[in-house]
Amino acid sequence: MVSATNPYKVFAGSKGTALAQRICDLLKCQLGKVKIDRFSDGEFAVSFEESVRGQSVYLVQSTCPNCDNLMELLLMIDAAKRASAYKVIAVIPYFGWARQDRKDKPRVSIGAKLVANMIQTAGADRVITVDLHADQIQGFFDIPVDHLYGANVLASYVHSLQLKNMIVASPDVGGSKRAAAFCKKMHDLTGGEVPMVICYKHRPEFNQVSEMRVLGDVQGKDVVIVDDMADTAGTLCKAAQVMKDNGAASVRAVVAHGIMSGNACKNIEDSALEELVFTDTLPFDMQRCSKVHIVSLAQPIAKTILAIQEHRSVSEQNIV
Repeated sequence: MVSATNPYKVFAGSKGTALAQRICDLLKCQLGKVKIDRFSDGEFAVSFEESVRGQSVYLVQSTCPNCDNLMELLLMIDAAKRASAYKVIAVIPYFGWARQDRKDKPRVSIGAKLVANMIQTAGADRVITVDLHADQIQGFFDIPVDHLYGANVLASYVHSLQLKNMIVASPDVGGSKRAAAFCKKMHDLTGGEVPMVICYKHRPEFNQVSEMRVLGDVQGKDVVIVDDMADTAGTLCKAAQVMKDNGAASVRAVVAHGIMSGNACKNIEDSALEELVFTDTLPFDMQRCSKVHIVSLAQPIAKTILAIQEHRSVSEQNIV
């Protein structure tokens, strides 16, 4: 990959090291050195071990819980600004707290807006992120946001499986737009129409699904469930079982973010899913679950960095 002409450096927080190294390999640059000193009470301090004066600094870090990961990013942004970096670009593969994007009941916070404010207050000049839980979160920022999607790399992997009777499924009504976009990606790859079905679910509490029904015919089909994340994976497992109960030949799921919290790995192993595919926005030990397959977003993020550095359109680079 051709290097950009303008000076830049790439650094990573604790949750971004592996992905950042893959990005640097494509950019043919060294991953910058960051030191994190920790105190016995849990407090920590971040420092760059090399000069960033006059550089565009790209900080790769997902802001998933626990809160230390967000705090690491904020401290890195602040340190870069105080070290006279020219521009500070927060590369946030997984933007945490994104599910708190509105007031859905009285007396609750809007966590996504709060996190956006904190990132801007720390001094970020730009944000690169992947598959936000809700597209409107881009509007919470008053700085440029490059919103990338994992659909390209996920669709390429699904295409490589050569499924004969593929049908795309959304695990809920709210994800129908995402599933429809995935259908279009598959159409572009296969040249044929890819049908879609939708699941209707009732969720009484967070991470709980009490009822689910499939709207559409999946009899004899190879179902690909499309969602933005797998947290406890309860929704995906429930949807997979509903598909099987309705006569699906096979069921697999593709999601952008593999959070895999709680009993997610056990849930997936015990489910009707043949495979769960997600991207490397978050680190994951493949040995935890035999059904997991990971595809990398290093190339689209690297292309985005080059486009920004060379003042070219991100959307015209076939990145998103």
